[in-house]
Amino acid sequence: MDLELNADQQMLRDTVRRFVADRVTPNAGRWDREQSFPHEVVRELADMGLLGVTVAPELDGAGLGSTELALVVEEVARGDGSLALTVASHNGLCSGHLRLFGSREQQEKYLRPLARGDKLGAWGLSEPDSGSDAAAMRTIARRDGDFWVLSGSKIFTTQGNVAGVYVILARTGEAAGARGITAFILDPGVPGFTHQPIKNKLGMRSSDTALLSFDGVRVPDAQRIGAVGEGFLQTLQVLDRGRISIAALALGIGRAALTAARNYARERKQFGRPIAEFQGIQWKLADMATELDAAELLVYRAASLCDAGKPFGTEAAMAKLFASEATMRATDEALQIHGGYGYTSEFPLERFYRDAKLCTIGEGTSEIQRLVISRALLKEARG
Repeated sequence: MDLELNADQQMLRDTVRRFVADRVTPNAGRWDREQSFPHEVVRELADMGLLGVTVAPELDGAGLGSTELALVVEEVARGDGSLALTVASHNGLCSGHLRLFGSREQQEKYLRPLARGDKLGAWGLSEPDSGSDAAAMRTIARRDGDFWVLSGSKIFTTQGNVAGVYVILARTGEAAGARGITAFILDPGVPGFTHQPIKNKLGMRSSDTALLSFDGVRVPDAQRIGAVGEGFLQTLQVLDRGRISIAALALGIGRAALTAARNYARERKQFGRPIAEFQGIQWKLADMATELDAAELLVYRAASLCDAGKPFGTEAAMAKLFASEATMRATDEALQIHGGYGYTSEFPLERFYRDAKLCTIGEGTSEIQRLVISRALLKEARG
């Protein structure tokens, strides 16, 4: 794996970094306090081509890879975890599902406007009674001639209130578990489909989150993605790629926390000198930097394997597990370095701390990542 970014990747990183410094960082605290979705800035990201990073140019995307998407998400997360979650979920889940498994007709109709950012995407998997056990979903799609009739609900759906395209997973057969699950494209505003905002979250408060409800929603069979019963297998591949993005998101938050802690330690004086001169503070910074550098290697190893067309699922799980938990430790220590000020909204540390927690939960909890990794290790041992 080449650890050096090429010229194009450096230019992309620097361009996003400047945009974040100018348009995101100064506003992130206000968006968080108001729990307001930043429509205007999301539109600006779309105009930069950052909502179709991995979509082919012939479908109006940037035609880049997982490495570039990770770079974008990491840089946005340095300014605002909520906005980075919008970028990661839009590119990786709804758009990612259509890019990997949608028909040409579906991609022309739905993926093209997603890549341009004319529409935002939402992806419905989790339900009130099925989170990590996603195969236990209860949302049902019943065949009715050339249509399917959806009944059920989805929870914690990112972009669920602002999306123009939805990909929804539903049970289409009698088979238990992962078998009999199928993916469908759903348009907003169809009869029987409603969404309700989920507010007052611990973190990621300016990322739009919704409860989706389906009461006899009729979906044309032409909006079924792939064959009947293939939805869960598709989902696993979508999540593998999504975990790289969430790991990059965590890394960006962790880097922001480390920078804030280092700068504060240089300026804050106690006992007549900057606290950066105390060994206890120095060791905290050293541990944070070391763990975040290790997380970076794991993130970009997984992205590099994905771009090379090699197996990367286990590596993506490792990256997400380590990056998210390292960032939780980094934000905790950074807040500690700030002392009482870190506990107030005067400084961004409390927001970093709150936002970081979702990275250990979304797109597969840390426990699920450990399960994925251990299963791969045990399978390898048997082989």
